[in-house]
Amino acid sequence: MTSLKYFVAAYFILYLVVAFVWPSLRTYQQTGINPVTFGRTDNAHDLIGRWFKALFALILLTIVIYWWDGSIYRYLLPAEYLQREPIQWLGVGLCILSLLWTVVAQHQMGKSWRIGIDQEHRTELKVSGLFAVSRNPIFLGMIVTLVGLFLVLPNAITLVVVTLGYVLIQIH
Repeated sequence: MTSLKYFVAAYFILYLVVAFVWPSLRTYQQTGINPVTFGRTDNAHDLIGRWFKALFALILLTIVIYWWDGSIYRYLLPAEYLQREPIQWLGVGLCILSLLWTVVAQHQMGKSWRIGIDQEHRTELKVSGLFAVSRNPIFLGMIVTLVGLFLVLPNAITLVVVTLGYVLIQIH
């Protein structure tokens, strides 16, 4: 489905900009604090950050292969029984809803928004809005995004990304 090719490419770029770049720049401008707290140490926190970067690279690789050539995409072991239009459009819907959910949650965090755990700059615990519904609505949005991407492009790589992403979020 050609429209899915455009969707996954546009969504990946939009997600990176809207869920990571824009909030990072906004938080830095408002506070002067770099909101990206993952470093290069040997602790579990930074290891999780490196794994998340690897997951994003796997998603990008999958999208590039999907765009490039169907004969190569088959090596990603697509789950053909899930490659049905209603299932793929459900995935599109989940992706869009989860991005909106994530943006609202980030907005509700305001100046407290960070990527990772900031030990130096403590902020208040958010308990209203989406945070009254979910302890970490941003992570919930990320998990739903990964599930949505799996439904749009069901293959072995996206299944690994969903599974590993869920595990990493639980550890984090």
